[in-house]
Amino acid sequence: MRDQLSERLNQLKSEFESGQKVLRDLEARQQDVRDTLLRIGGAIQVLEEMLKSEAAAS
Repeated sequence: MRDQLSERLNQLKSEFESGQKVLRDLEARQQDVRDTLLRIGGAIQVLEEMLKSEAAAS
């Protein structure tokens, strides 16, 4: 019985560690997506301002 409990404990610890790694990977990916969206948003803002400036100059 003790061997079965120890084996199950080891399985659960392994699954827990795997889950933590997946979570860390997802959090890193989420931050990458946020950074990308921030850069794209900045580029959109610059282009919109340039277009407004060009339209006002015409």
